[in-house]
Amino acid sequence: MTASRATSDRLRQVAVTVAEIGCILGTLVGIGVLGTRVEESSGGALAADATLLAPASPAFSIWSVIYGGLAAYTIWQWLPANTANIRARRSGWLVALSMLLNAAWLLVTQQGWLWASVGIIAALVATLGVLLQRLDETAPTSRAELVVVDGTMGLYLGWVAVATCANVTATLVASGVDPARPTSTFSALAVLATAAGIGVLLATRLGGRYAVALAMAWGLGWIGVARITDQPKSATVGLAALAAALVVVAAASHRHRPRPIIAVP
Repeated sequence: MTASRATSDRLRQVAVTVAEIGCILGTLVGIGVLGTRVEESSGGALAADATLLAPASPAFSIWSVIYGGLAAYTIWQWLPANTANIRARRSGWLVALSMLLNAAWLLVTQQGWLWASVGIIAALVATLGVLLQRLDETAPTSRAELVVVDGTMGLYLGWVAVATCANVTATLVASGVDPARPTSTFSALAVLATAAGIGVLLATRLGGRYAVALAMAWGLGWIGVARITDQPKSATVGLAALAAALVVVAAASHRHRPRPIIAVP
């Protein structure tokens, strides 16, 4: 390995670690340890009962898995065997960017800057989409890498894709775009159809990654539960959300392409 390549690898590892620390601090803000909980920030615009597309509170427990995976990724990329790993090199800077965007989203929602949060979460989705495409171009070298890298980033993308729909809806409602029924119901159905379409597109482009589909189905499923059991109630939207979740999983199952593990000699 050349000295310049070794330096580049070290800079990437440090950048991921710094971003992980920033992500942890942002999380402490978002859960209320250092700031206001997300559901209570921005005047309650992001609460579970704020809009027809807000997921029920238990949906957000998926962040525990994602954050745990990001911490595991940070450790994984420091292991000597992975310093020069091609997939670590191709993913590291994007993972670091995604964690910084995540922290930035939490910080701007604390200030009530909802339109800024829309821009940030859109950038996060784009970053994760490119990241997963890069991972798709090379095979993992171990089962641990498949779980830590592909699994974590797949869950991350799938959840954020659904969260984006909820974020945009919450921002519009908070900005005064809050039509009465049945217009609001039709609008929610249109967004859910779009989310299902995004799930199908991701299944097609990324070879039916189950982690992506399961995270999307998780988010959509909890939107369904929220609308059936909580305010604002809408059985129509709830059932549509559950149907969208099934569509996403079915698309992934249909398009699924097993990822071979190619061990490095």
